[in-house]
Amino acid sequence: MSLYLLEMALDGRNEQEIVKALDVFSQALKGDGEIVEAQVGLEAGRAFLVAQASSAARVEEAARSAGFSVSQVKEVLLVGTELDKVKERAGKANYLVEWNLPAGLTMEQYLKRKKEKSVRYAEIPEVSFERTYVCTDMSKCLCFYDSPDEELVRKARELVEAPIDSLTTIKKVGA
Repeated sequence: MSLYLLEMALDGRNEQEIVKALDVFSQALKGDGEIVEAQVGLEAGRAFLVAQASSAARVEEAARSAGFSVSQVKEVLLVGTELDKVKERAGKANYLVEWNLPAGLTMEQYLKRKKEKSVRYAEIPEVSFERTYVCTDMSKCLCFYDSPDEELVRKARELVEAPIDSLTTIKKVGA
């Protein structure tokens, strides 16, 4: 099974309504996948859901059955941690950085760069890099951080020489 990132509009739903919709989503996937994590972009009006499933079509079908307006579904590679750790720490991250990757960047180049630069995070101990999901089509990556504030996330990104296309405060929802 592969990992898929879904970006969905919240359409004015409150947290309780989102949790109910996630339950419907989870039931729709039953036997063919599971939710890894669901994060709500507080000021962005979007939800970011990562699910493990047999296909992107299956994940999108489950999302639509839950009434979500899906803007995109992409297969992703988890970088920076193991899947079990993500499940344990999914609520720990409070900031999400989106980076639209430059054209021509390969996964090998990205991973090499990440390995070389990530050691610099130690220079800002207040910020904890949690994980990254890289779209397998190399269009973008989503990096999750636990930080006391947005400015420290920006500083951490500068240290690792990685741009920020979008910085969103997030909150875990669901189980």
